[in-house]
Amino acid sequence: CYFFSVKRRKETLNSIKSIQIRQTLSQVITLGLIVSSALVIWKGLMCVTGSESPVVVVLSESMEPGFARGDILFLSMSKDPIRAGEIVVFNIDGRPIPIVHRVIKVHERPDTGEVNVLTKGDNNKIDDRMLYAQGQKWLQRHHIMGRAVGFLPYVGWMTIIMTEKPIIKYIIMGALGLLVITSKD
Repeated sequence: CYFFSVKRRKETLNSIKSIQIRQTLSQVITLGLIVSSALVIWKGLMCVTGSESPVVVVLSESMEPGFARGDILFLSMSKDPIRAGEIVVFNIDGRPIPIVHRVIKVHERPDTGEVNVLTKGDNNKIDDRMLYAQGQKWLQRHHIMGRAVGFLPYVGWMTIIMTEKPIIKYIIMGALGLLVITSKD
């Protein structure tokens, strides 16, 4: 009788370990699916909008009162010509963070058809030539990531907080990962 009881306990323990391993594996796969889904959605938005970054956060006050720090902008990049008055997001060679400003001048070269663009923040007193790469006076089309087509006010503050205080980003990511891995569903 004692032998069967010991054997039954071992079988029960092995069964519990097997269930725990399966649950953990299932939770790790769920976390992977969440991350993969986010990447697929991002890549899909890139294809639909034609922009390498379909969503950006306004990081400074340079576009106030039109856009405030923390606003999320939705971008699109069509083949249509860029016009003065449009709000664009652009990259400058050597700068890691894109800039959100308004186009104030467009200069088309008749001989090549190349379009040069000059930008300025609505809240700035002078144009952006001081922000451009050394010796650069205009932006070309390859600098422009997209045009603003919509926005959500203040929703991007979490991104700003996580950028300015990276420890918060790691705490949130760790907590979310822990939540997914330890959930029983």
